[in-house]
Amino acid sequence: MIWFLLVTSGLFVAIGDRMEAVIMLAAILPLLGMDVFLHQRTQASTTGLRSRLTDFAVVVRGGAESKVPAVSLVPGDLVLVAPGEPFPADGIIVGGDGLQADEAALTGEAFPVRKRPLTDPEAAQATVDGAHWGFAGSRLLTGTAHIRVVFTGPETLYGEIVRSAVEGSHGRTPLQLAIGQLVKILVIASAILCVALAWIRVRQGFGIVDGLLSAVTLAVAAIPEEFPVVFTFFLGVGVYRLARRQALVRRGVVVENIGRITCICSDKTGTLTEGVLSLQHVVPASGHNEQDVMALAALASRADSGDPLDAAILDRVPSAPDKRRLATYPFTEDRLREAAVFDDDAGQVLIAVKGAPETILGLCHLTEAERRDWMARVGEFAGTAHKVIACAELRMATDRWLGGEPERGYGFAGLLAFEDPVRDGVADAVRMAGEAGIHVIMVTGDHPATAAAVAVELGIGGKRPIVLDGDELDRLLAEGDGERLQSVDVIARAVPSQKLTLVKALQARGEIVAVTGDGVNDVPALQAADIGIAMGERGTRSAREVASIVLLDDNFRTIVNAISEGGQLYRNLRLSFAYLLMIHFPLVLSAAIIPLAGYPLLLLPIHIVWLELIIHPTALLAFQEVSADGSLRRTREAGFFGGRQWLIIGVVSLLLTLLMLVGYDVGLGEYHDVDHARSLAVVVLVFGSVGITAALSGLRTRAACWVIIVSLASLVLFVQVPQIGRLLNLTPLHLDDWLMAVFATLAVTSIAWLMRMRVAESAAPRH
Repeated sequence: MIWFLLVTSGLFVAIGDRMEAVIMLAAILPLLGMDVFLHQRTQASTTGLRSRLTDFAVVVRGGAESKVPAVSLVPGDLVLVAPGEPFPADGIIVGGDGLQADEAALTGEAFPVRKRPLTDPEAAQATVDGAHWGFAGSRLLTGTAHIRVVFTGPETLYGEIVRSAVEGSHGRTPLQLAIGQLVKILVIASAILCVALAWIRVRQGFGIVDGLLSAVTLAVAAIPEEFPVVFTFFLGVGVYRLARRQALVRRGVVVENIGRITCICSDKTGTLTEGVLSLQHVVPASGHNEQDVMALAALASRADSGDPLDAAILDRVPSAPDKRRLATYPFTEDRLREAAVFDDDAGQVLIAVKGAPETILGLCHLTEAERRDWMARVGEFAGTAHKVIACAELRMATDRWLGGEPERGYGFAGLLAFEDPVRDGVADAVRMAGEAGIHVIMVTGDHPATAAAVAVELGIGGKRPIVLDGDELDRLLAEGDGERLQSVDVIARAVPSQKLTLVKALQARGEIVAVTGDGVNDVPALQAADIGIAMGERGTRSAREVASIVLLDDNFRTIVNAISEGGQLYRNLRLSFAYLLMIHFPLVLSAAIIPLAGYPLLLLPIHIVWLELIIHPTALLAFQEVSADGSLRRTREAGFFGGRQWLIIGVVSLLLTLLMLVGYDVGLGEYHDVDHARSLAVVVLVFGSVGITAALSGLRTRAACWVIIVSLASLVLFVQVPQIGRLLNLTPLHLDDWLMAVFATLAVTSIAWLMRMRVAESAAPRH
């Protein structure tokens, strides 16, 4: 459009019409501003994806240590990693004692991972266990590690995740495709019409210059630049409104998709719940009291672990027993427990352990009946949405402890039950989502009984939610029984990698899926989802970079509010498009038909600029209404409009075109007054714009009222003031002319009002 207006302006300069040339150049300015704005909006920052990588590394080359840029590392280098430093590359650990690493950004798990050197350096890489690997993007917590570099840069595990985030593409949304197709059709039709008009005007004897100017003028009116401009503007408004609802939109087109979500896969901890564990119950075993159990739990906890469970325990124990720690065996997925060895009095060591009840009970001297009784207590707590751990202790002579972690012989101390309360308002949000036809699936690593209890409290799945654990999910999908996912409410004991599997399975069923995530390991699922939602408070920067939306408050209720806002904005966008089509078609058709019939041009460039100054603000501002009742309404349709909506648009467009042609013919009269005819046709078009605006907006916004007032005022100023009208080749109208325009407005408004009703019906039923 910018280049086209430049060429048109040059054409007017060539024929000596400087006023029209200036008008064309002035029309370029807002388009240039929009181009700059769009360029800035499309610049995506990837600096956050590199924030966890170190810039320098200490490498041993030629027997000497040197500090080199991490990007200069090559496979085979021997690198020294000190406590607290990130691993600069993926490599095999060949030296170091007491090594623990924080791999939360890669695995999503908060607990430290124990690492140990590879005893057989000649082993094939494919057979090396993960405990022998140091991964870029993770951080060494304890000890000094010697790693032999194997993979660097994009070949590392972290690099693969980053590359998928940066290079991954999202398909164009249905509305984007529909806009592209519509604009293509309009451009092709306009080009054909312009060429035909130029050829016919020359054949009619008006000359080549007239034919060329006729075609150029029609093209300025016909090029559908309003549609991408309005689409971008509405997305910007959506970004602003969602930000006010604590949802930061990173991809503008998500404003369209969010209103069509049919399924939300949500994390439990921190999203549906507060994410803060509080110790609610201490159940000591025989021979122990609550203080004993708490003391053991505190000994088996670490303030620097980053585990919220450890934080909750240590908050309840102001001062842990003053004992010298000899060894720590951190919690891992395969061990499901954490143990610590302390130097006790009288030549003894004390081993304190805490962890999953079934694991701890298996280490203790208990009868089968006692184990069943304690597991029954665990089930009771889990059934009331508590997270339960068990504690045990073992004392032995110092000379009997050989430096390892004993696997049996512990004395059972008792249970600790923690509560993570659900967030205020989440239950109402879940209910609203269900009534709007949105399927909510809770994804958690918790025990199935605990997950089911939280689901019941929130209303997910009603009073008897259907719960699958991660293994059952894999088995179900492996058997091709994806249809059962439509009835599943909770995925328990899930690992982060299963999110991607779940998202793809749901999408294969035709669902529009939103998924929440906070770790680097969630990046593939966030990117695969139609709407990826990252946590703003506890999420990693990599997850936030690739997500479509970042929740500033990590609250599920914010997701539902965003869906409501997005759905309303999407419907308003379609009203704006309906207005553009109802005005654009009559503008182009009348501007083409009248000169094709042999009459002088209906619209000159200055008229088109005037009309565009009415049409653009109306399309951009008049339909920015807010949902009247605040309810959640999901958009059922995708793309542009349905068949009946297109029929209404067609009827309104043809009717307004016919009224403009009739007005032009009446305005000509017996004296063949072209300026009077042009004035009446333009007034009918502007009155039609006013009527369509009133019908589609319902006059529920202040902006709609103002654009109507300004549009009518411009008519009075440009048409009825003779001094201004002469500059625009217009003449004042008579009373009967204005009455005709009012009649046209009423006829167009009554039909356009049906369009608003049809767009409202495209939303799911309100609750």
